Amino acid sequence: MSDNRAPSVRTPPYQVTIADSTGEAHLPILEGTLGPAAVDIQQMYGKHNLLAYDPGFRSTASCKSAITFIDGDAGVLLYRGYPIEELAEHSNFLEASHLLMFGELPDPQEAEQFEKEIRHHTLLHEQVLNFFRGFRRDAHPMAIMVGVVGALSAFYHDDIDLQDRDRRIRAAIRLLAKMPTIAAASYTYSIGRPIRYPWNDLGYAGNFLQMLFGVPSEVYKVDPVLAKAMDLIFLLHADHEQNASTSTVRLAASSGANPIACVAAGIASLWGPAHGGANEAVIRMLKEIGSVENIPKAIARAKDKNDPFLLMGFGHRVYKNFDPRARVIQRMAKDVLEHLGINDPLLDIAIQLEQIALQDEYFVTRKLYPNVDFYSGILLRAMGLPTNMFTAIFALARTAGWMSHWLELTEDAHGIDRPRQLYVGHPQRSYPKR
Repeated sequence: MSDNRAPSVRTPPYQVTIADSTGEAHLPILEGTLGPAAVDIQQMYGKHNLLAYDPGFRSTASCKSAITFIDGDAGVLLYRGYPIEELAEHSNFLEASHLLMFGELPDPQEAEQFEKEIRHHTLLHEQVLNFFRGFRRDAHPMAIMVGVVGALSAFYHDDIDLQDRDRRIRAAIRLLAKMPTIAAASYTYSIGRPIRYPWNDLGYAGNFLQMLFGVPSEVYKVDPVLAKAMDLIFLLHADHEQNASTSTVRLAASSGANPIACVAAGIASLWGPAHGGANEAVIRMLKEIGSVENIPKAIARAKDKNDPFLLMGFGHRVYKNFDPRARVIQRMAKDVLEHLGINDPLLDIAIQLEQIALQDEYFVTRKLYPNVDFYSGILLRAMGLPTNMFTAIFALARTAGWMSHWLELTEDAHGIDRPRQLYVGHPQRSYPKR
């Protein structure tokens, strides 16, 4: 299922030496397959009473994983060793999900069986549908998804045996199958439209589109261009190493929590505007700019360090080069816009902003290239999706990665995660006498 080979250990002099009042300690350096090595500090506290201080975990490897690799300087993203550009061109979301979950691309028979199992689990329990009615109509779809996915764990709790590999796999497939149904229902409920049942004769993305946009009084015909675009969005967002939401899922999973509840925690983490909500922020920024004529003013504001205005969708926490997913989705966004013949002033602003920023020395020298959130926001808006559904679609896609990491962790468990802290509060003191 996953490659859990131990990282190789460098032998002296490949080690880090620390010194304290008790003397010197030699910490081994671990080598991964790709990327920087890691100093093994597991014994630093127990033997030397020292902690590593790293707010935001910017220099900390919280686990070893064989699923996804990112080289931010070179602009590289690999799923199980395969470049994201090649997968986007030749693969599809379900095949990529199988790759992430089990470590290898499926052969034709395995792919057929995997898709069959996905179709088998697309329906929601009828009682689960009642949960949607408990939310306000104007509730954010992510709020609904956090609640409904969390509630879903109550329906399958007794069926999940973490000691049984087959049941773990079934739990992962079940959730991947049900997420489109949950996400689509979160949207249709918010606009007062009946919740649609899945059509299992359609592909994964096409089925999601019919549940989003179909109405009972009409036969929904899937546009193959839009289905391909949606499938690409799913594939590009399926996993992205140890980001905030994936780390949240792994942290919850380390306690032995129900995997569906772990994903509900991941959805809550993804909802943040600095994470999954970034593509929503792109659309809000474009609305704030208002017109093509205001772009120079917006760029000037973005350059002004005293102005809080930011160009959302430019630059990335990890990538110091062009986001490889952005190159792929950029082409798809243009194809969809041409296919639909859309005349949207907001999209005109985005296209002009992209062209100007890519030629502006300020952004080029700082490597503030448009990222995947910039183009996915444009693409999803062109496809007719409201802004508040953007993050829900992200959560749907990322479920493949979350379940892959959950499966990996359950096969290589190291006990519950328990970060430490550098305490900076009062020293011990006595309660005052009164």
